[in-house]
Amino acid sequence: MLLEDNPERLREFHSVVSQLGREYQVRSWRDAHRMMAECHGCLPDTALISLDHDLTKEHEDSPDPGDGVDVAAFLAKLPPICPVILHTSNAERVWSMHNEFRFGGWEAERVVPLETDWIARSWLPTARALLAKVAGNENGYYQPTADPKQSERLARAVLSLYGLAIGDGIGEMMFGRPDQAHEMIVKDDLPAGPWWHTDDTEMAISIVEVLRLLGSVHQDTLARQFMWRFEREPDRGYGSGARRQLRMMLEGVEWRVTAREAFDGQGSLGNGSAMRVAPVGAWFADDLNRVVKEARASSMVTHMHPEGVAGAIATAAAAAMAWRLRDNPSEDRAVAFLNEVHKLTPESETRRGIARAFEIRHLDSAQSAARILGNGIGVTCPDTVPFTLWAAAKHLGRFCDAVAATASVGGDVDTNCAIVGGIVALSTGWEGIPKRWLEEIEPLPYVRKHEGPSDSEGGA
Repeated sequence: MLLEDNPERLREFHSVVSQLGREYQVRSWRDAHRMMAECHGCLPDTALISLDHDLTKEHEDSPDPGDGVDVAAFLAKLPPICPVILHTSNAERVWSMHNEFRFGGWEAERVVPLETDWIARSWLPTARALLAKVAGNENGYYQPTADPKQSERLARAVLSLYGLAIGDGIGEMMFGRPDQAHEMIVKDDLPAGPWWHTDDTEMAISIVEVLRLLGSVHQDTLARQFMWRFEREPDRGYGSGARRQLRMMLEGVEWRVTAREAFDGQGSLGNGSAMRVAPVGAWFADDLNRVVKEARASSMVTHMHPEGVAGAIATAAAAAMAWRLRDNPSEDRAVAFLNEVHKLTPESETRRGIARAFEIRHLDSAQSAARILGNGIGVTCPDTVPFTLWAAAKHLGRFCDAVAATASVGGDVDTNCAIVGGIVALSTGWEGIPKRWLEEIEPLPYVRKHEGPSDSEGGA
């Protein structure tokens, strides 16, 4: 992978790479943001990355192309995938790039672009030496998952993320308005945007980004993403426990320690593990066993308590089932939905709550269901997940009604609506979500109806 904007250099890079062997090809970008947005398709096959720093606009009216530090900071949040060459003449910023990689655990070598034939004379020998290390796997590089279905998986995850963000934004506005919420939502009597999203969406974005780049929930990378987004915008409504954990992680405490020590050593059973996880179920919707595994991994980064884990698994399984049942309009799909989720959820109070949700599935009143199952007022998985799954099961294929019913019971409204929105969107598709709602939420770093992140933000 190559970041370079000089056409003559690009031609020479292509020429010298051909000398490395037929197995090597160049994938180049002249724009840092576009590289970050598109590189997920190349990472599983990448053996070497080479980055320039100073980039110029292709045309006068072209957007800012960013620079090499942008890409270095982006890649350094991932586990080391391959060695890196820094081939910039910017003597100051090259060390900024080097520091990003060094603190991320990556190996980075500098090649100074001196004289006209520096690519053949200096860059090529360095590349050969580094590729020899890759061939011998001397540094134990991480290998992202190569998946021919990646575009389909990412499209599903982005759909779920938008549903989650809309639920989050509407739910946040409905705090203190349970008596008005249902009518306001079904009549779309909602204020103009942008609708502010909370930590629910912030953490879900991190999950989607890790899945986009690595194809699975790599826990160290997920922890870095959580930390980065929190440090950038700490006032997104993070709960006190999450804030404490994330601050400790930013101070250098390993996530395994912070997650284990939460709540006096019990680990967190809060609903934060469930609020963000629907895109995991969307990504792995074709493999329910994998849904369970990856949801568990996502929970353990911050919520090690068995109830926190159970809530994450149940919610991710529900998202997967919503997708799998999307073409089943029969009345039996709520039964199939809840039965499968209950079966996949580990033994726990949360699981017993899902069984109660199944028993009262014929209730039409969301308020009555919430009195039995809870409405998230306790901010725990047992108090949150059973009701949200009841609401999702009752309203599969009806996004607006699902969010309205969920918001009408009060409690932890933004989280309840985020969970339900992330699940039910997978049963409706884009066409089932009001177009205005898609436009009123804050911009997300992924283009809707598209398999990748937006060029404007270049990924999360």
